[in-house]
Amino acid sequence: MPRALTPPMESENDEQVFLRDLVKASRQKCHAVKWVDRDGSERITMLTQADLGRLNALAQAKKISKSEVLRQAAFQPVQR
Repeated sequence: MPRALTPPMESENDEQVFLRDLVKASRQKCHAVKWVDRDGSERITMLTQADLGRLNALAQAKKISKSEVLRQAAFQPVQR
């Protein structure tokens, strides 16, 4: 009789790392970026300071707004 495939159990260490990362993220100042999705719905994306810096760099390199970078990204196909 074949065994059912089960996902590997997370170790206690993995769980601690996950929880520590959640706490670290909750202590960071978040920044909201409003943008319009490809279907026309308004979105708000919350970014950490590091993510905001990266998005700003992308927007400056393309000479467009942060909102426009996110709108254009919405049209990119998802890699599977």
